Amino acid sequence: MELKNNKYFSHIKEGLISKSTGFIGSTEDYSSAALVILGVPLDCTVSFRPGTRFGPQEIRLQSEGLETYSPYLDRDLNDYAYCDAGNIILPPGQLKECFRRIQVIINNLLEGGKFPFFLGGEHLITLPAVEVVARLYPDLAVLQFDAHADLRDVYLGDKFSHATVMRRITEIIGGKNLFQFGIRSGTKEEFIFAQKETNFFPF
Repeated sequence: MELKNNKYFSHIKEGLISKSTGFIGSTEDYSSAALVILGVPLDCTVSFRPGTRFGPQEIRLQSEGLETYSPYLDRDLNDYAYCDAGNIILPPGQLKECFRRIQVIINNLLEGGKFPFFLGGEHLITLPAVEVVARLYPDLAVLQFDAHADLRDVYLGDKFSHATVMRRITEIIGGKNLFQFGIRSGTKEEFIFAQKETNFFPF
């Protein structure tokens, strides 16, 4: 796919996009795709062990073992035009620059009438995405399916972490526009905050 020839990916000159094995059923035709898949291999604030940067490519590899047809929905992925544009190249340890690159690309996709679909990458990739989309859609709602609330105000001395991402998001969209499902773990303070401020559906 020659993204460099598409005006919405003119920032390819900055070295922001890398090639990849595509997700099952994806096309290489960016111009006809309504939805564009991008890998976002962010691995900056993980506290258990590193490795989330390998997520996008592993998801793609495992997708090769899936069927494109869903008997439950009676729909086939091959009936839809979606493009896998590769991975955003993120400089290790430079969180501010990682956020900037994510936002540049989301802006380009939205300006081109495309629906961005991200493969992560740690939870924190959600924050720069929400910041961009919320400017276009002030009533934006976020659905979170997670074992953890990620509502800490600070974690290990940092306000920008995989464990604080949903707290930062409530500061953008408001707690009542955050819907949290499946939460089974968190601090007492997180659960109190969630029960008072968000739409909270624990496990």
